[in-house]
Amino acid sequence: MTATITLIRHAAHSHLGHILSGRSPHVALSQEGRSQADLIASRLSGTAWDAIHSSPVQRALETAQAIASHCTGIEAQVAHQLDELDFGDWSGRAFAELDEDPRWATWNESRATAIAPNGESMAAAQERAWSHIERTALASPNATIAMVTHCDIIRAVVARVLGLSLDHYGRFDVDPASCTRLAVGDWGAKVLSLNEIFYE
Repeated sequence: MTATITLIRHAAHSHLGHILSGRSPHVALSQEGRSQADLIASRLSGTAWDAIHSSPVQRALETAQAIASHCTGIEAQVAHQLDELDFGDWSGRAFAELDEDPRWATWNESRATAIAPNGESMAAAQERAWSHIERTALASPNATIAMVTHCDIIRAVVARVLGLSLDHYGRFDVDPASCTRLAVGDWGAKVLSLNEIFYE
């Protein structure tokens, strides 16, 4: 028995590339992001989703709700295990400022072991997200489920499935409003596709 899990990174927001939003509230999709969300929702509208799960963060929920708007009888469900990494003291800070913090360099060089100050390790985030994916898949064999989450969460999950150290998290891209598909069952898991995008 195998479930198909489609991991979707939320669409773009105004902080993208400038500020480490983390779990900061009220960070909505930008105009570009809304267009991306509408496009991915349209492209995925032919998929017979059995469920749509979402991180509780606003930008993820807005993306999930756009996808759900093309489905009959399906609403986005909040799954806290898909939440963004807790970046602790770094949340809401500009990347230019973080570049001056030696702890930030350590974090990016040693993702397998580093912990954000007063926050979470990527390993802990990987464990919570994977546990949710695996539990959902085993409870819903043959289901097709969308899970809207965040770049580092998707990277962590893919690294686990491929047997990669989290220190190699940067070896593949996970773009805004992209899809990464997994097959997950009692036999294990495999990556079916990585970083599918539907816009130029």
